[in-house]
Order: sequence, then C-alpha cells, then structure tokens
Amino acid sequence: MKKLIGKKIGMTQIFLDDGRSIPVTLIEAGPCVVTQIKTREKDGYDAIQLGFGEIREDRLNSPERGHLLSKGLPPLRHLSEVRVDDPGAFELGQEIRVDIFRKGDHADIGGISKGKGFSGVVKRHGFGGGPGSHGAHFHRAPGSIGACATPSRVFKGKRMPGRMGHESVTALNLEIVDVKPERNLLLVKGSVPGPKGGILYIRESYKSHGKQKKKTGVVEM
Repeated sequence: MKKLIGKKIGMTQIFLDDGRSIPVTLIEAGPCVVTQIKTREKDGYDAIQLGFGEIREDRLNSPERGHLLSKGLPPLRHLSEVRVDDPGAFELGQEIRVDIFRKGDHADIGGISKGKGFSGVVKRHGFGGGPGSHGAHFHRAPGSIGACATPSRVFKGKRMPGRMGHESVTALNLEIVDVKPERNLLLVKGSVPGPKGGILYIRESYKSHGKQKKKTGVVEM
C-alpha cells in the first residue's frame, strides 16, 4: 500500500549533473495518521482510513469529533480511504510517512483543478470562432445549437458555454525525482492538478506496475 494525502507547495526546477533542468512540483506529503481500520468481516472490504492536516479541535463538527477524539486521535482536516490486502498490519494512530516512496518511483496524483469561472466555447472547447475583421459580427459566439421544428430541443452533451475547471483530475504515472523525509517533501517531475495549497492524493502508479483498477464501489481518490 502506497498512498498519502499531501499539499501542493508550488513549482521550481532542479539541475542534473549534465546541466539539464527538470521542472518539479514540491508536495508536502504526510505524515498521515491511520484513523480507521475496516475489515471484510465487519465492513465488507479491507481498507484503512488516513487523516492529514491537524486543525483546532473546535473546527470539527460533532460527528468528526466523535470519530477522531473518542479514539485518542488528533483533530484532522482531511480523511481518505485506501484499500489494503492486510488491514491487520496497521493500527490506529500509526503514522504513514513520505519515506514509503523512493526516488525513481512513479505515482498517480489527483486533486481539484483550478477553477476558470464561466467560460465561452472558444476557451472551454477550443472553437475556432468567426472572422476577426471586415465588418463581421460573429467572433466568439457558439453559433447554431440545433434544428428548429425537429427535434425541437437541444441534445444533451452539446458543447456550450459554462463553468470551466474545478474538477477532480488525476495526473498519471508521474516520476518522483527526489524524496526528502526530514521535511516530508516529494519532488515530482512536471505539474500536478490544483493551485498552491491544494490538497493532493498520491498513490503508487498503476501504469508503471502493470496493475489494473478493480471496479469496487468505493472511490479511492
């Protein structure tokens, strides 16, 4: 099991011995606390719940306070489940740290993408638009969206203006360039979804290990 919850710090670059520069994203990954252990006998599947980001106790609502503080766990802001083969190998309050990853590993990193607000069809879908000059009055409009009498409606899925961004996005198979356990940092090659300070879910890459995602009814990321 390799999964952590983290926070995006920002982007920078590092230089290799041959002088080449690599763009990297700095992620504060963990430490995560095991806040719940689920077993097949009791819950129908084997999993653990991870918590990340300590907050003040008064920021928790009553269900969260009962779930965490009654077990002697610290107040945590973010919770996420991860499937495991042997839940008996974990215990409540155990810390999962960034050193579960190694330099050269590959990871799938998910988060909420940056919101772009209400956008037109040119920005949102890449429409070409109309002429830019010579008295044209058609520039960035969507144009016709359907026939009139038949079918007398707009088909579902029609590409039109609307809210853009702020969606769950997962960047696949990203290379981990370096790991700094003393600072809980992951350096990942390239960009990851979301703004600075955004919450990220880091898991071992399925592609790099030839694994297939199982259809389980539980969203892991």
